[in-house]
Amino acid sequence: MLAAYELIGNPSSVHAEGREARRLVEEARARLATAVGALPRNIVFTSAGTEANALALSPGLRGPSGGPVERLLVSAVEHASVLTGGRFPADRIGQIRVTRSGVIDLDHLKALLSDGPPALVSVMAANNETGALQPVAEAAGIVHGAGGLLHVDAIQALGKIPFDIKTMGADLATFSAHKIGGPKGVGALAVAEGVAGLAPVLRGGGQELNRRAGTENVAGIAGFGAAVRIALQALPEDAERMATLRDHLENGIRRIAGAMVFSDDVKRLPNTFLFTAPGLKAETAVIGFDLEGIAVSSGSACSSGKVQPSHVLSAMGYDATVAQGGVRLSLGWSTGPDDINRALEAWRKLGNTLLRA
Repeated sequence: MLAAYELIGNPSSVHAEGREARRLVEEARARLATAVGALPRNIVFTSAGTEANALALSPGLRGPSGGPVERLLVSAVEHASVLTGGRFPADRIGQIRVTRSGVIDLDHLKALLSDGPPALVSVMAANNETGALQPVAEAAGIVHGAGGLLHVDAIQALGKIPFDIKTMGADLATFSAHKIGGPKGVGALAVAEGVAGLAPVLRGGGQELNRRAGTENVAGIAGFGAAVRIALQALPEDAERMATLRDHLENGIRRIAGAMVFSDDVKRLPNTFLFTAPGLKAETAVIGFDLEGIAVSSGSACSSGKVQPSHVLSAMGYDATVAQGGVRLSLGWSTGPDDINRALEAWRKLGNTLLRA
């Protein structure tokens, strides 16, 4: 990124400075493509994961069969940027139920697909609050059997679990740099070969093969490529290490104040979990942890400033009292045993306060 910041060239220019900027962009594009099983020409860089999702949720998309999708179906636990439906009209958006464990109801998906025209279906690879992994490959088989297309929000999954668009059966997949230690404000969309009809959100110049106008964020994209390389190299060891630490933290959390962990009966990311306890308010927990030097979130970070029930827990069937008390803890590549012990000590103090209340 530092090297990219020193460049003065525009990556769309043909002079030497522009060609060097273009080289950094294309190097990052190739790294991300290799990491997720796509072709470099089918990677579109965006300003963030939210923009990548908006670009993916495009009416008129066509698959190998040639017919356009006419409606959008999203799981009830998607990120807000997917739940809004991109550019689909509100009356052409349907919602797929999830189980008490936060996993999509595949039978409900089948029923929705059987009752209407071909659909674009959006199912996230891993939930950003509970960490629950979704049955993406199974959903892909159902969606393709009904003549539809599948979009996968893989923003939480990249770098934490293996992800390949061909193996998963994804027609479109979205990613974000900062979830793997890259810079904030850089995202990407991967499009499977044979998918057409993607309409740009931003129009103007011909950047990104006419799919996303605007001069590329060369330094950010270079940082994304570097983060992909490092994260993928470390994935097996990091995932195992974080899962061990997470389990130790979870077990300690459960022992205090009657705490419960959500989606603990299904496969989850190795680094993320959501918990609550009787009488716990998420905003109180966020403040309490913060005072002890531990940064946690109430639900997803994008909405953690809003004191409202988690839409994920509500979709899972929990009442507003429980949904208002969900606290998310996430581990990263720098998290170690001392951090886990500090977090547990912070929770002991909070939990004792709850028990005395």
